[in-house]
Amino acid sequence: MKVYTNTTPLLAFAAIERFDILHAVHGELHVVESVRNECKAGLPVIVPDLEQIQWIRLVASPSSADPRFLALDAGERDTISEALRDEADLVLIDERLGRNLAEYYGLRVVGTLGTLLKAKKIGIISEFLPIVRALQEHGFWYSENLVRRLANDVGE
Repeated sequence: MKVYTNTTPLLAFAAIERFDILHAVHGELHVVESVRNECKAGLPVIVPDLEQIQWIRLVASPSSADPRFLALDAGERDTISEALRDEADLVLIDERLGRNLAEYYGLRVVGTLGTLLKAKKIGIISEFLPIVRALQEHGFWYSENLVRRLANDVGE
């Protein structure tokens, strides 16, 4: 399965020191250079050196911006462009506009919460809600209605 990820899921799992969940759920992740650069940009969350992680495959960013995605930041734009070009099976994106555009162009999309939901369903994590709360404590925002609905879906 070919999976591309944008920056926010990487930041989220790094913030709670649970990068292992990303790998356990999705296996190898494809990361475009612009996403790697965003992760290295001195954000409040320290992301592990992606070049040193064996299950991260770094991919060159496109040489020019795809005009269909100019409303997006560089990481989202390049992730979606490369995922389309590479016929990815899945793209990890949390931001609504990026998700909507990726889906419009035929990509299957899941985000941080969807990754956690799958991790719970396949037994990688024992509880969904405490991890979501930890993400929220680190400044990640999710609709409370969505969080409650997903928690209910996994019996929490």
